[in-house]
Amino acid sequence: MSMQYVLEFLGLMAVFSIFIVVPGADFAVILRQSIVHGRRAAIMSGIGMGFSLLFHISYTILGLGLIVSQSLMLFAMIKWAGVAYLVYLGIKSFRAPGFNVADIKVSEEDRKPISALRCLGMGFITNALNPKPVLFFLSLFSTLVHHDTPGLIQFSYGIGMATALVAWFAAVSTFFTVKAVRDRFIASGKWFNRITGAALVGFGFRLALARAAD
Repeated sequence: MSMQYVLEFLGLMAVFSIFIVVPGADFAVILRQSIVHGRRAAIMSGIGMGFSLLFHISYTILGLGLIVSQSLMLFAMIKWAGVAYLVYLGIKSFRAPGFNVADIKVSEEDRKPISALRCLGMGFITNALNPKPVLFFLSLFSTLVHHDTPGLIQFSYGIGMATALVAWFAAVSTFFTVKAVRDRFIASGKWFNRITGAALVGFGFRLALARAAD
């Protein structure tokens, strides 16, 4: 892989690393799995989300390639929409309240053993039907990945991102099954949201300025 692609991948991962830690539907499922079914179930759900991420990356690469071949102006509009989405996501995260484990309701039915395959499926479906990664992948790739980058290289980026996602949720699964760590993390949840939100807004403005200078 040439230095051009290495730098492109690092830029991609810099934004994605902030994106994956912003709480959303995926985070809520991992949190619930950790508390209700334990570490193994949560990690398997995270792996399912990693597979779903490869699904998102596949149609994103194909879709952007088609758009670029048809209209460079439309492609530019999507890039600016991507910048706007980063800023929107950041502001939303900044204003979000902290975490509240009390909101997680657990019934006797929920406490029944759950298979690894079911956990994988739950993680895959949660991520696949979540509009957040759909919108973000479109904005992320349209803003940071050059349309001339070969599809195979782009897919390798996706593998790296999926690996990072699984690693993050594996860490969350481990931490949230330790009550003392979980309580401390939840207590600082509001500031965690503010920091990640500010970072996303910063990335959005930086990308906008870089695009304007092209």
